Amino acid sequence: YSCSKYITFAVLLANVVASNAVIAASRMPGSAPVSYLGPWPKDVGIIALELYFPSQYVDQTELEEFDGVPAGKYTVGLGQARMGFCSDREDINSLCLTVVQRLMEKNALSYNSIGRLEVGTETIIDKSKSVKTALMQLFENSGNTDVEGIDSTNACYGGTAALFNAVNWVESSSWDGRYALVVAGDIAVYATGSARPTGGAGAVAILIGPNAPLAFERGLRGTHMQHAYDFYKPDMVSEYPVVDGKLSIQCYLSALDRCYSVYRNKIHAQWQREGSDKSFSLEDFGFLVFHSPYCKLVQKSLARLMLNDFLNHPSPNTETGPFTGLEAFRYSQSKPEDTYFDRDVEKAFMKASTDMFERKTKASLLISNQNGNMYTPSVYGCLASLIAQHTPSQMAGQRIGVFSYGSGFAATLYSLRVTQDHIPGSSLDKLVLSLSDLKTRLDSRKKVSPALFSENMKLREDTHHLANYVPQGSVEDLFPGTWYLTRVDDKHRREYARRPLDDDLPAESERVRSSSATEVQEE
Repeated sequence: YSCSKYITFAVLLANVVASNAVIAASRMPGSAPVSYLGPWPKDVGIIALELYFPSQYVDQTELEEFDGVPAGKYTVGLGQARMGFCSDREDINSLCLTVVQRLMEKNALSYNSIGRLEVGTETIIDKSKSVKTALMQLFENSGNTDVEGIDSTNACYGGTAALFNAVNWVESSSWDGRYALVVAGDIAVYATGSARPTGGAGAVAILIGPNAPLAFERGLRGTHMQHAYDFYKPDMVSEYPVVDGKLSIQCYLSALDRCYSVYRNKIHAQWQREGSDKSFSLEDFGFLVFHSPYCKLVQKSLARLMLNDFLNHPSPNTETGPFTGLEAFRYSQSKPEDTYFDRDVEKAFMKASTDMFERKTKASLLISNQNGNMYTPSVYGCLASLIAQHTPSQMAGQRIGVFSYGSGFAATLYSLRVTQDHIPGSSLDKLVLSLSDLKTRLDSRKKVSPALFSENMKLREDTHHLANYVPQGSVEDLFPGTWYLTRVDDKHRREYARRPLDDDLPAESERVRSSSATEVQEE
């Protein structure tokens, strides 16, 4: 009897194994349940973040007068105060060289510690050679050439695409234990006209790894991708884009609606698996940051998300609280997609979201307001601004919603979870401390007259992509430690030098050249 029992058990076990094998064989790739997945590094996310913006700016109030537009058009209508810009001494390579070296030096990192380097940009100076290859010049002294990654391009979304690739690499079987480094940089310039005050320039470097103070929440991304000609750059010899302003706003807001809907559905599903029937709303975000073409659009975007919460709530309280007096909009015959330019809806929900904007989003607009639109680094400049203006204890444990948008168009809403550990010396404390000088750096810039700004834009326009060109801009006006363009030779190869961190040193203490065998030499 005992022998028979074990034989029966063995047969049953064999049948179960065979059945599971059949199920596994019939399952589509990637459809394995979460419980079948192997381990991955814990809390992969942002460990360090460094930001670079130009050393000169134009005042938007003065630009209004210079352009002959009504007072307040740029400052009130767009929400912009100052706009940073680059002379012909800076290009996309120099911006990215500067921000990478700043991050590495500030965090005392070895270039051997980087295993992936990826760039997001739409500022193209070469149709083949990537910005990432130019940045590899910084790695030469270390001997580290085993660095994966390349450039990602799609308007202002390229930086986020590069960031996701870096996070995925750390969480994958390809990871070798080293950090990933993401660089987003752009020079946003427009032809003379109504779009010019929405320009800006800058770069951000983001260090990615495990046990991060700002960890990506797994599975919580809402993405929307669609075809549109809202903003694009078909002229290969010009820095200027073609812009359909109204369509661009419509695309941005429609992408925001759809990304929020997908994100909300995913977090609901996650909570249900955990046994919770709680409904998600904007109050479940501690902070919200957005891609910021200009500050007023961000304020309108938060109002738009509140409209989404209002319309999706089964029975919103319109007697007290943020939805007070909004009952008429609940029974409007208009579809949500018909309200992008509805002034009554916009005004009502901007007013309703005022308190939330003050608490969750306003602090993120420091860089955007003072430096303008940086394209791919824009949303990460907003993240840096948020961190710089809060203490570690205020940030600890918060969920940060991040909305990234790129014309054409591509968008994602995702979330970061801030670590609870905020004691002095913690990774969060170090991150906050590293960004604490943002206001001081902004205030140390040089104000330039609108006339001189206009001359700089004309010089960039006339000399863009010229061979045998020696830049005319002043090196002394650059921040210490800034990389800058020294010349473009007859084969369009670009040479760079770095302004010393110590102003007492000679002006060109380091040089690099973007050629087939680049060099870093001390003079």
